[in-house]
Amino acid sequence: MSHQPLYRRFCTEAPADFPLFMQDWYLDAVCEGGQWDAVVLEKAGQVAAVWPYFLKKKLAWAYVAMPPLARMMGPYILPAWRNLRKEPGIMEELISQLPTGLAAFEQDFPYQVSNWLPFYWKGFRQSTRYSYVLKINDLNKVWSHISADYRNQKIPKAQQLVDVKTGCALAEFIQIHNGSFERQGLQAPVSTALLTRLDAALAERKQREIFMAVDRETGAVHAVGYLVWDAHAAYLLMAGDDPERRTSGAGILLIWEMIRYAHDVLQLPLFDFLGSMLRPVERVRRQFGASQQPYFRLRREWSVLFRVGKILFR
Repeated sequence: MSHQPLYRRFCTEAPADFPLFMQDWYLDAVCEGGQWDAVVLEKAGQVAAVWPYFLKKKLAWAYVAMPPLARMMGPYILPAWRNLRKEPGIMEELISQLPTGLAAFEQDFPYQVSNWLPFYWKGFRQSTRYSYVLKINDLNKVWSHISADYRNQKIPKAQQLVDVKTGCALAEFIQIHNGSFERQGLQAPVSTALLTRLDAALAERKQREIFMAVDRETGAVHAVGYLVWDAHAAYLLMAGDDPERRTSGAGILLIWEMIRYAHDVLQLPLFDFLGSMLRPVERVRRQFGASQQPYFRLRREWSVLFRVGKILFR
């Protein structure tokens, strides 16, 4: 039996730290090529924990995976139940309610999950990954902690070359964001249909802004950024630049302007870079003075054939 109706009801009254990426309407937009559902655990007639998952199928196998642009999915325990005495039992009950007959499971858990022992006991494997988060209450302090190279060279240089604009069209963003993949003969990692659905859902709720760095002389677009937010933080969901104009520093300036927007306009306390584990990207996050935010990636394969096939054909 699907728990979607219960989960949707929970989302309408979820606490402030409930992740944007686990909202029901967000999952409706990004769960392409499969379907999402959720485990909803109640105690004494009230929701104690929820666990959304994205179910996909390949041949005879059903498995849980991460949908595109849903940067975190996993168990969410209500604040009243977050302690070491209660959490293990809650987690084990959630695990017991996962769909039966799964071939495999892989999810990136939300930051609130700091105890994965109950999953270890059930045969799951864990790897620690990192996002990068910046406290932006004091913008002058943020600026002073940006690397000297960015503050004194890259950002001032870009400010002489480009103007940063907001309110840009999704089609313009997609053209630049996908261009670097197309130049390499690669397919863009996220379909236009999915981006269009997600953008419409975010725009309807006034939870996104599209940024663009435009050349002052030629009008050419140097870099683009897609910012989303909830009541807790602003998130750098996507970014891209024109490889031929990368040396202008416009991508660095664009990030700074998004940080300023999150502080000045949205008045949010945090700016979340949402990763990445890639070394060149990670370095940029550090150069902005952001702090590491660890999170867990949990995996399990019940089917040996599925695991071997994933290794061979990834």
